[in-house]
Amino acid sequence: MRVFHIRGDQFTELGQLPADPPEGGYLWLAFGRREFELHYMDVQLGLQRWNCGALVDLHVADLINNQLPSHFDYTSWYDMLIFRRLAAAPGSEDLFVDDQHGTLASAQKALRAIDTSPVGFAVFDRVLLSVHPTDCAVRDYFAQKLGALTEGRDLRGASRLPNSSAELMLRMVNHMVDSYLDLRRLLTRQMQTVQHALMDSQREFHEWPLLLESRDALHRLEDTCEDQRSAMQEWIDVLDDWPASQDAAVLRDRELLRVRSRDVLEHIERVLTHVRRMESSSESAVQMHFSALGHRTNNIMRTLTVLTAIFLPLNLITGIFGMNFDTLPLIHRATGVWIALGVMVMIALLLGSFFWRKRYLGTRR
Repeated sequence: MRVFHIRGDQFTELGQLPADPPEGGYLWLAFGRREFELHYMDVQLGLQRWNCGALVDLHVADLINNQLPSHFDYTSWYDMLIFRRLAAAPGSEDLFVDDQHGTLASAQKALRAIDTSPVGFAVFDRVLLSVHPTDCAVRDYFAQKLGALTEGRDLRGASRLPNSSAELMLRMVNHMVDSYLDLRRLLTRQMQTVQHALMDSQREFHEWPLLLESRDALHRLEDTCEDQRSAMQEWIDVLDDWPASQDAAVLRDRELLRVRSRDVLEHIERVLTHVRRMESSSESAVQMHFSALGHRTNNIMRTLTVLTAIFLPLNLITGIFGMNFDTLPLIHRATGVWIALGVMVMIALLLGSFFWRKRYLGTRR
């Protein structure tokens, strides 16, 4: 558990839950999922002491559920967002170090390197509660980043601390969406490896279970992105329904929240587009594989047909001279066999030349 107090340009980490509500600013309570499951009653008591209102029991169950899809829900005193991250599992980058050329074995490992664990957020007016997977680096990354902003050491990204708990939540969600870039690298390389194996004319493709596993992984990613988009769209709709205010600063902050929310939604759309593009590429590779296989089969059948057509007249000649008649021409002459062989060779050469000119024996059509 890590507790932070954010106020203006001050970012302070607290050792424990404060007894009294902070003066100005807001609190960020960051828990691991197992930690929150063990200590959620302390959080409930703290929220009540700070006059924020307690979490609904159903939402508590959602926050500790490791299999819940992305979705959004709200109450009159807080909003809750469950967002499944798309990230590469720890150690997956070693696939590129160990195998620079890409093999089907590394592609199969890349399939198992996809992590879609959910991250839960409960957004109060002055408190942000976030529940992360055990190995989630988002919490530590933002704690370090916001601390660097306070000390003036961060020269990249936003130059100020988040003004509200909702803005901090949106920044973390945006970071999780952008982390898909690493996963995209893994998936793109994996699909290229499978496609190269499909189009390799020197070997027969037997890795159909791997191809089916790849397509199933892409379908799961598409479903995850669809859930992410639906959750963010519901958040934007609820954001538009917040009570009106005459305060110019409040209106400006809300407009910034809308802009950042639409930006996150656009990033999710890009991820979804890339996943669908890879699905289409996978389908095209399979169709091209069967088209190439059919083309090779047609070439083989054409060659066999031409060879059969060449040997048909030769078989006819040998059949005629194999008849049991004494009056067949050339059969009693010493040079008869050579004349027959010469005629057969001439016929074979003429037919072969004819079919070659027609490109029935060539590799090009």
